[in-house]
Amino acid sequence: MMKRLPIIVFACVMAAIPFIPGMPPFWIVLLDNIGLSALVAMGLVLLTGVGGLTSFGQAAFCGFGAYTTAVLATAYGVSPWLTLPLSLLVSGIAAVVLGLVTVRLSGHYLPLGTIAWGIGLFYLFSKLEFLGRNDGISGIPPLSIGSLRMLDPGTIYFAIWIAVLISALLTVNLLDSRTGRAIRALRRGHIAAEAFGVQTPRAKLLVFIYAAVLAGLSGWFYAHFERAVNPTPFGAQAGIEYLFIAVVGGAGYVWGGVLGAAIVVVLKEVLQSYLPYLFHGEGQLETIVFGILLVVLLQLAPTGVWPWLMTRLPFRPGRKRPDTSLVLPARARAAAAPSVLLEIDNARKQFGGVIAVNDVSFDVQAREIVALIGPNGAGKSTTFNLITGVLASSGGTISVLGRNIDRAPPQEVAKLGIARTFQHVKLVPDMTVLENVAIGAHLRGQAGALSSMFRLDRADEAKLLAEAARQIERVGLADQIDALAGSLSLGQQRIVEIARALCVDPILLLLDEPAAGLRHLEKQQLATLLRQLRDGGMSVLLVEHDMGFVMDLADRIVVLDFGTKIAEGTPQAIKTNPEVIKAYLGAVA
Repeated sequence: MMKRLPIIVFACVMAAIPFIPGMPPFWIVLLDNIGLSALVAMGLVLLTGVGGLTSFGQAAFCGFGAYTTAVLATAYGVSPWLTLPLSLLVSGIAAVVLGLVTVRLSGHYLPLGTIAWGIGLFYLFSKLEFLGRNDGISGIPPLSIGSLRMLDPGTIYFAIWIAVLISALLTVNLLDSRTGRAIRALRRGHIAAEAFGVQTPRAKLLVFIYAAVLAGLSGWFYAHFERAVNPTPFGAQAGIEYLFIAVVGGAGYVWGGVLGAAIVVVLKEVLQSYLPYLFHGEGQLETIVFGILLVVLLQLAPTGVWPWLMTRLPFRPGRKRPDTSLVLPARARAAAAPSVLLEIDNARKQFGGVIAVNDVSFDVQAREIVALIGPNGAGKSTTFNLITGVLASSGGTISVLGRNIDRAPPQEVAKLGIARTFQHVKLVPDMTVLENVAIGAHLRGQAGALSSMFRLDRADEAKLLAEAARQIERVGLADQIDALAGSLSLGQQRIVEIARALCVDPILLLLDEPAAGLRHLEKQQLATLLRQLRDGGMSVLLVEHDMGFVMDLADRIVVLDFGTKIAEGTPQAIKTNPEVIKAYLGAVA
């Protein structure tokens, strides 16, 4: 209840505003415009701030929503309320068509792509005869409930802000879920997310459609608020402004979208109203001053105004600790599992003329710790990437439990029970340790996006978080469970990655330099943990440069040099192997 109290207070305040004595109608109009902009900005928070997909084309989806209801209501006499699902459907279908192309882009090509189709759709709206060309469509009927016709800004105000509050709650619920964590993981790249079973193209398309539907909702309200539509509000400039709103408020924060809309809409109106008087109407100085003020604002609060305000609150909203008595079902394991879990036979990876992995063969058996060592550039991490499906091999075979996984995507490899950490830590820094670790249990959850938005996933979510909490405690970081991952030391972040991998409930754990950045005592604790995992039935394949750590821990060691296996055997045999001494241990053979 306490968590919802600020939202209830905000809703009461917004409901009371129109009844304040002497409230100018002009301010109600401003609040209506803030609400319309906030709907689009919330979608951009999810798309850009959380999902990492920069879009300048959201205004076009507003156009789809607005023109759909305008055509149906004026040309066919359809009730405005009946046009609402159709407006959202058209916006969603447009997002599917555009998203299938757009979400495949990366880097600077992605925002350029959104600008391109945003401009194209703007000109399409202005050229189609049935949309009224540049003149648009007028005479759109107002929204009505019984005899109440929402003809003035004060009556439609309530409908707009009810939609804003509902959309905000649905968006917050979505982010606080298994699906939401998958979306948030996209910002750090797709490799880590896919390693734990996240279908990144599907997650990107989902967030793209969701943002488009919110923009379509804003467009639907806009059409019945203004009672006329034309292409002007749906062009590239409006798309850029919506992105500004999300960034100013706080691109990763749902309520930041609402605050950003208030700041930008009010600031624009104040500047347009008063600057002409100050400068006697010379030039469009409000645009210049508006840009300067936004730059100054972002200098003062580079992550947005909302997080800047939250850091200055005298209290921090807490989160209920997971109930660790809840248990996820363990991974199904065959009663008579084969003794060899992983078998690599003449694996090869070639990048042009460079051979990174040269016909390497070795295996990992059940209840065994195998170390893969070698100088920098020996091909160790590339071998990990071949095993986990990040890279496709150029030759040879790789099999898990007798199943060939040469061309299997990372998600399918994770389903087989292989989990990994990374040479360069891949955590989401602005998510808590608990949330980062829970990503590892993604495949063990069932709830989807719709059930998450309506809080029907709570039983499933409680089990996922309980599993994450248990693994965090298992690796000795229980006191850091609510800390942001980015605030931890490098060594602690590596331990968090191990906890995340353990959430997969793996049969084989791949650790890429797990001891890097750890102090001596922490290395001893890690070695103890890995031995416990082995004794409990899990196998471990690790890459490590700390020879003392490896020699005391590994049951067997495989040595690579320039992509070629030069030795394999027990730690004692490797210590005395002349080729290993010459190539890696630094002495003359």
